[in-house]
Amino acid sequence: MTGTPAESEVDPAARLARLEAGATAAEAFALFDALPAVPLDAMTGRWRGRGLPTGHRFDGLLEALGWYGKEFVDAETVYPLLFRRRDGSLLALDPGRLPVGLLVRWPRLAGSAVVRGAFRRALPLFATARPAARLRLVSFRGRAGAAMVYDRQPIIDVFRQVDADTLLGVMDLRGLPEPYVFVLRRDRADEPRRSGDQPR
Repeated sequence: MTGTPAESEVDPAARLARLEAGATAAEAFALFDALPAVPLDAMTGRWRGRGLPTGHRFDGLLEALGWYGKEFVDAETVYPLLFRRRDGSLLALDPGRLPVGLLVRWPRLAGSAVVRGAFRRALPLFATARPAARLRLVSFRGRAGAAMVYDRQPIIDVFRQVDADTLLGVMDLRGLPEPYVFVLRRDRADEPRRSGDQPR
């Protein structure tokens, strides 16, 4: 008799696609724990981000504010928050200037249309040309792998590899009871350039 394959036997990309339609935190962490850790050198490049909907208070919030993703030049040069400007170009923000504590306490307020509009207009005030995080090997949930350590916020993002161009990430923020789960996909060559990028 043929039964339904166990979750561990399902292709990770297929499991992720199912979860992106909506998942529980337990389902998201079951996939996260089943994935291999990411070597530091596999992180290099620009990645487009999207939250994995699990009922978390941050679900849809970063996207509503214009979050685009992250960029890893090398282990010491990381831009953790790329946001899209009104003209379509990308801007790197300094997380140290952002009111992260307010996001934790009042995420619904931060997601309001008024705050979203004000934030988008104020993006240049938070911009930076300097890296604002580093990559390190961190042990998390029993496995050591690539993690992004913010310079000026109590945040560590830990990654697991779905495939060569897809990562599942968990944001571990001090003061946030439950970690926030997100997906990173490697940029294609035709994606927008970050403001201040040098021609390659």
